Amino acid sequence: MSMSKFPIFITGNQGKADYLSRQLGVTLEHQKVELEEIQSVDLHAIVEHKLRQAYEICKRPVLVEDVSLVYGALGDLPGPYIKWFVDYAGAEACCRMLDGFSDRSATVRCTFGYFDGVTTTYFDSEATGAIAQHPAGDSGFGFDTFFVNQGYTVTRAEMSQEENEHTYATVMKPFAQVRTFIQRLDS
Repeated sequence: MSMSKFPIFITGNQGKADYLSRQLGVTLEHQKVELEEIQSVDLHAIVEHKLRQAYEICKRPVLVEDVSLVYGALGDLPGPYIKWFVDYAGAEACCRMLDGFSDRSATVRCTFGYFDGVTTTYFDSEATGAIAQHPAGDSGFGFDTFFVNQGYTVTRAEMSQEENEHTYATVMKPFAQVRTFIQRLDS
């Protein structure tokens, strides 16, 4: 089996690359590539744009990921812009955005995309939950201090490592779909 059938995972984060490899049961090469991200609330449109750019740079199959956090009261927002809301407004502001709304529900959407120069394949997952009244906890990253997975009463940042890994790997990320796909590439 030629290594080139396996995609390059586009990330500059070694920890993220290692975690994905553990979840998939196969080590994927990874590469940091500066990609222009289009403005859209459609994860497939964002991922497609990233895939095509990455493929042009790498000239071989690529795998990219994008994540969105949608507040039930705000339509499709903040959506994929959540990273900027967290970075620029902060976690407390992300909680305060829902003051005055009775609906604090939220959905994490994650899309991985694969592109081999011809075919694009998407792998999607959704995890429902709620936005906490205030940020809490010190583990995790991004919105983990204010997102509460359905069935839990604590933020992701307050969960035990075991609970966090379980919800992340089995609910929030489409790892099983990607693993099945990658295994087919190897057969």
